[in-house]
Amino acid sequence: VEAALTEAELEQRVDIYLSETDTLWMLDLPTAVVSTEAEEAVGVLERNKIYVEICNAKVGSEYFEEKMVQTISGAAKTKEVQCETIAVAEKGMMVTSWDFDNSLDAPETEPTKTEEPTDTAEKSSKSPTAEEHNQAVAVPSARAWNIPCFCHSPSSIIIPESAVPARSHEERECHSETILTSENLKQDLVVMERILMENIFQPKLAVYRQIPVLIEPDVTSDTDREEGEEEEDEEEKKDEKKQEETSVKPSTLSDGNQSPAEAAAPSLEQLWSYRCDLTSGHSVSSMAWNKVNPDLLAVGYREFVSRDQKGGLACCWSLKNPMWPERIFRCEHGVTAVDFSLASPNLLAVGMASGRVAIYDVRSRNDAALLDSSASLNKHTGAVWQLRWVQEDRGATGGDRKERLICISGDGRVTQWFIQQRLDCFDLMTIKRTQSGKKKLPGKKERKSEAPISQQAAGMCFDFHPEDTDIFLAGTEEGHIHCCSCSGKEQILGTYRGHKGPVYKVAWNPSSTDMFLSCSADWSILLWHRDSHTPLLTFTSVTASVHDIKWAPKSAFIFAAVNERRVELWDLSVSIFDPVLSCAASPRGNLSSVLFAKNAECLLLGDSCGQVGVWQLHNLAAPSS
Repeated sequence: VEAALTEAELEQRVDIYLSETDTLWMLDLPTAVVSTEAEEAVGVLERNKIYVEICNAKVGSEYFEEKMVQTISGAAKTKEVQCETIAVAEKGMMVTSWDFDNSLDAPETEPTKTEEPTDTAEKSSKSPTAEEHNQAVAVPSARAWNIPCFCHSPSSIIIPESAVPARSHEERECHSETILTSENLKQDLVVMERILMENIFQPKLAVYRQIPVLIEPDVTSDTDREEGEEEEDEEEKKDEKKQEETSVKPSTLSDGNQSPAEAAAPSLEQLWSYRCDLTSGHSVSSMAWNKVNPDLLAVGYREFVSRDQKGGLACCWSLKNPMWPERIFRCEHGVTAVDFSLASPNLLAVGMASGRVAIYDVRSRNDAALLDSSASLNKHTGAVWQLRWVQEDRGATGGDRKERLICISGDGRVTQWFIQQRLDCFDLMTIKRTQSGKKKLPGKKERKSEAPISQQAAGMCFDFHPEDTDIFLAGTEEGHIHCCSCSGKEQILGTYRGHKGPVYKVAWNPSSTDMFLSCSADWSILLWHRDSHTPLLTFTSVTASVHDIKWAPKSAFIFAAVNERRVELWDLSVSIFDPVLSCAASPRGNLSSVLFAKNAECLLLGDSCGQVGVWQLHNLAAPSS
């Protein structure tokens, strides 16, 4: 119950002040008409008068002529291919199974032609003996292939009486083993497997390559049908059409059943996944496209069980066979980084968790490393978290190498490797630990900073400037990003402090070369400018570590990021607060790496289960300059 006011409170004076609030403009449409009493009316009348004079000057002038113009489309081009006529001829002969056996066992020398024609006809007309029949039955199954023969003429094969006897059982087994282990058979099987994969994945590959999808026509023959079965065939056709419609509808449901605003939103559609039995149980650590062949993908795998590091894999996947890798390189330790060379596209550099660096030749089917850093005295003592082949500047002298291999490791060293008879390196720089801003700390922390083991900061990632290859960014475990120079006395040009955890990836913007992104374990993505040591924008959507980021190759505003649960697609031209797309692309494991396709509107996502999913991007914004 409200308390009643006393007489003193009622007689007390109360002052109330009313003020006008700021005007909020909800809509402002400037008018095209000006009042004659306005201040700018005189200027508008003068401009209208000048425009009328210009229009009157065009009348009767030889410099202006009013005509209609029609754009004529170019003539269509036709392309024709002409070849020589293929001559077809029919030839036939009768061949029996014992003829095959005798022809395979016969010597390479030609038989003597001393037989009479009559004897030849008699011998060819004789039936085979019991021994010859048994020899023919004992032929291995590899020879008993179905070979079509056209019988248009009598038997013309001469079977000599002195036929070579059948080979022994051991010789036949050795012959079958040589066939199964021959290189020609393996190559033929690879070609056949690729043909089958092309047929199975044809609709998905067509979507990936942005070409029309071919639908196999339903061909039926009416010659073998009976009049009473016509109605049943029509019902079967209707059922097949319904099944085809239901199989096609899932890819187009977003266009028909959604509103126009939802249909225009970006979306992902999974095409296929690179996975096999060997990669299951491993985590995808890194991915890299081949610089010359855009259909060849290198993927690094590692496996951690408790504190023991198990073996890793470096696999080369091809679009021609998404179900099994073309090359498999088994490594003693987990693979943490891979990259293809540009000068020699067949060379694949692999970095491992043990600090080892190896170079493999993908042209060879042998899984042994071409070069290895195990014998180097300057090898890394920490995990090689990232490596990359970097091209030299155009102004470099002729004696310098056109390409160099750069690595960053957990031991705090950024090294450059050179390939000679063996693989060796030298240090480009050593990352030192930076002093924290708080100096009033207990003595224990000062002792830690004085310890030799803590003087170097672990390097996590790096990225070279797209235009100046002497400048690169290096992310550390402390959460700092150093702008470094390969040439000059001062190796560190500046330090960017903004993250509270280890920096997992840094990436220069390929279009706007003064901007770069960084992601960290502190759940954030930061956008930096090269001249500013404070971040311009901070992107945080979920409470999870951001493991990888990549700029879109054709747009300066779009980038992709993966955290432990979801993949996010950000478009800075649309929103800087929320991603335009966020979805869980790996239901079984956590996402670990992301990569854009070079020649398609696709996104590759690697997870902790050893699976690399290929996803089609729909309704992505057009590239903007």
